[in-house]
Amino acid sequence: MEPVHIDAKGLHYTPLNQQIRRAVSEGATEIIVDNVLGQRFIADGLKGEVTIRINGVPGGDLGMFMNGPTCIVKGNCDHAPGNTMDSGKIVIHGSAGDAVAHSMRGGKVFVRDDIGYRGGIHMKEYGEDHKPILVIGDNACSFLGEYMAGGIIIVLGKSDNTFGGRGVGSGIHGGEIILRGELKERQLGVGAKITEFTEEDLEKISPYIEEFCGSFEIDPEKYLDTKYTKIVASSSRPFAGKYVWE
Repeated sequence: MEPVHIDAKGLHYTPLNQQIRRAVSEGATEIIVDNVLGQRFIADGLKGEVTIRINGVPGGDLGMFMNGPTCIVKGNCDHAPGNTMDSGKIVIHGSAGDAVAHSMRGGKVFVRDDIGYRGGIHMKEYGEDHKPILVIGDNACSFLGEYMAGGIIIVLGKSDNTFGGRGVGSGIHGGEIILRGELKERQLGVGAKITEFTEEDLEKISPYIEEFCGSFEIDPEKYLDTKYTKIVASSSRPFAGKYVWE
């Protein structure tokens, strides 16, 4: 089947998403959307094996509640791509805004460059079948992995800049945050702790690194070592003392 082409120039997000849904319902396996400029909710709630190629800058909540499709963005992305996504993949050839992978519960989000604040907030997992993966090629702002309950966040730091964010893992009670390089204790949020990154950890994340690098034609060899810091929960109830009185 030939790809379906949609021109989003000057198009409100509602008719744009209606066209995308119609194409999926008619059996499209590839949709190319050109001239995207801030339209929200693209691919929200979509199911199936369709690939959506987005040329431009999509607005907020790209792929929210998505279950299966792949979205490839040739450009930057606004806030919260992958919000509450169940499965599928979002690949962003640029940077993304705040709250990337907000409440994501499955699938993968790959961001080639940077993300804003509160990346991976409320990520959660449901066994091996629903383990969300967020990989950031360069850097992230503060409060990464806030209230995280599951999944894996990987920050590769490809520009070799020191990670400067604070409040990392605030309120984390599940999952793992893995940053390339070192992290100071003062950069941790409440409820987070640093643990040793081992060869077993490297073995676990290597497939994600290789898949990420393959998406952007990056040589993965530089990142396949143990020069990472691993952040996990210090407790399953980091704020228990805030709500319990004797």
